[in-house]
Amino acid sequence: MNPAPNPETAPIGITSPPGGGRWRRNAPRTSVFALFGVVALALLGAFILIFATVEAERIQRSQAARTSAVLVALNGVVGATLNGETAQRGYFITYDKRYLAPYWRGQKAYKTEIARVRSSLGEEATQQQTELVDEIERLGDAKWAEMGSTVTLVARGEIAAAHARILSDEGQLAMDGLREAVGRLETVERARLADASHRAARTEARIVPLLSLLFAVIVCALALGLWQTVRMSRAEAAAANAEAIAEARDRADLLAKELNHRVKNLFAVILAVVKMSARGDAAAAPAVDRISKRIHALVTAHDVTQGREGAEADSRVDLADLIGKTIAPYRSSGERCVLDGPALAIDGRHAMPLGLVLHEMVTNAVKYGAWARAGGLLEVRWQDVDGRVRVVWREESENAPPPPEGGKPEREGFGSMLMRSSARQLGGTIERRFEAAGIVVEIDFPRLS
Repeated sequence: MNPAPNPETAPIGITSPPGGGRWRRNAPRTSVFALFGVVALALLGAFILIFATVEAERIQRSQAARTSAVLVALNGVVGATLNGETAQRGYFITYDKRYLAPYWRGQKAYKTEIARVRSSLGEEATQQQTELVDEIERLGDAKWAEMGSTVTLVARGEIAAAHARILSDEGQLAMDGLREAVGRLETVERARLADASHRAARTEARIVPLLSLLFAVIVCALALGLWQTVRMSRAEAAAANAEAIAEARDRADLLAKELNHRVKNLFAVILAVVKMSARGDAAAAPAVDRISKRIHALVTAHDVTQGREGAEADSRVDLADLIGKTIAPYRSSGERCVLDGPALAIDGRHAMPLGLVLHEMVTNAVKYGAWARAGGLLEVRWQDVDGRVRVVWREESENAPPPPEGGKPEREGFGSMLMRSSARQLGGTIERRFEAAGIVVEIDFPRLS
């Protein structure tokens, strides 16, 4: 016995577009891969920016060290030249040869500092810096040449010539030019240091927002990972529950089949008992034959109300045949009955719930309704209205009991629960109302699922 689909959990008439289910199944996985891709790109970007920041800071530190060395060497050049000039003037004024020692030390220091300037600038020196160093060396050499000639003249005793040499503008112009060239080279070096510092600061400023973005993306990835873990846990639990439900359904189907088999055996035993009881009694033969036909009709109605094996695979059941076979065991020439409606093929899954409802109503008609008293009328009419089946079951009796107050019984029995459950399985409605002439039941459900 295969249960009909529940419309509350599986809406009828709504179909998913091709590939829609696959897209929904792959959507979480796609979002995870997309987020992981974003995280990977963010990590790569952060690595590149961190590397660029470290490199910019390294360049800035290297530039700072070089600029410092160049400035110190330039100060050494100017300082050594000034010391040499002071010693030269002292020797000219006093003729004391002790002034020659600081003079020679200044000249040696000058050459050393010039070499240190070139070494500090290194291969990264620009053409402007190289030209400025050449100019500084040329002017420095000119100044030392002027001082050297004065010292030589004093050593020879040519004081007037030495005095004239000192009073000339040659030495002063060379010294002023040297200071000016040194100042320009210092300005160029400080500008390069400022540019390196600015690039490092700019690179550092970019890394903070990127790290913040990376942190946010990682938090989102962790949240999505947690969500996926919870979702997977729920899916595993649902799979375990689904397996348990499937096992329970299989057991229920097995029990239903066994019960159905036993009911058929019971009908067969009853039929055998009836025939055995009339054996040898010719007068009882017509009655036994009528009873046997009724029992056969009951067996047929039972099969119909339980649904055929493979009905879901066949997917079509004739509505007129279902109604006729359900009512046949209770119908005779003494009961009035009207069955009216076109040939309608309904979904095979609707056979069992609709058959159970019809069986419940016809047994109630025999026990309490139209066929419980002589002269009662049972009408069953059905039609297709815009793809929906509408069945109207109407009972009329002259001595029908008065309808309950409010149109509903005081308490609900098995029949009411059966109709409510069957309505859900049919995906439609079953409405029952009590009138003065008898009961009216209207059944409405989609013809095909």
